[in-house]
Amino acid sequence: MPPLLQSQVPGYPCRRGKVRDIYDLSDKLVIVATDRISAFDWVLSTAIPDKGRVLTALTLFWLSHLRVPNHFLGTDLKAMGSAFASQAEELAGRTMLVRKTEVVPVECVVRGYLAGSGWKEYQAGGTVCGIALPPGLKQSQQLPEPIFTPATKEESGHDLNISQEQMARITGPAIADELRQRSIDIYRRAAEYARERGIIIADTKFEWGKLPGGELILIDEVLTPDSSRFWPASQYRVGIGPPSFDKQFVRDWLETTYWDKNSPPPDVPAEVVARTRDKYLEAYARLTGRHL
Repeated sequence: MPPLLQSQVPGYPCRRGKVRDIYDLSDKLVIVATDRISAFDWVLSTAIPDKGRVLTALTLFWLSHLRVPNHFLGTDLKAMGSAFASQAEELAGRTMLVRKTEVVPVECVVRGYLAGSGWKEYQAGGTVCGIALPPGLKQSQQLPEPIFTPATKEESGHDLNISQEQMARITGPAIADELRQRSIDIYRRAAEYARERGIIIADTKFEWGKLPGGELILIDEVLTPDSSRFWPASQYRVGIGPPSFDKQFVRDWLETTYWDKNSPPPDVPAEVVARTRDKYLEAYARLTGRHL
């Protein structure tokens, strides 16, 4: 079956993110995880086959394993309406019916290792998102304790790192503190589980929503290669950037091209697509013990 770049379900308002198409059913939402892939803040014209199904299946696995209050209602396309059920071949395995919430407008990022933009900031001033860390840490080193580094949710471009105090001004102090504690708890439990299966979760981000009664629940994707940095434990070494189970093959290939990152990116070669797909599937298999 060809990869899905964009779903088309008539009769419902649809908001398209970088990867997900979100249909508004008035009191509920339907989330379709497409096979789109983004890099350097661009959505590429080339899709990764089965990527959306991996993201959906892995999210469902984690929600079941972690037993955290969340927005998931079901995957039965008939319960979503005939317009969805009529496209079962295309939508099955990548579509979730979820509760509608008031989205907390902050990405809840938890970092357990020194990598990415955090490593760059630490090299410059010994901090990560303004949090002072011990001197002498090396690239990819595990932090003494996981740290909570929230970020704004930007419609386009990079999310912007903010302090816990800035988050408190956006959400209120009580919600900011609750989400910090709950996000770190989920990360700790997931990281311990993943490490037993040969995967290091270096960092991840969570999204939360508020129900009408005020309860905060986990929403969107959870602990996937798109929202997390997964490293193979067997290839982990302090002082270097390990390979990862995500779109790094695509990023690395783009860095070798003529692309200026300010104009539409080139099509991705079949070999890079295949290797990226394999990494997503391998992450799913390792974490769940099942093949998609």
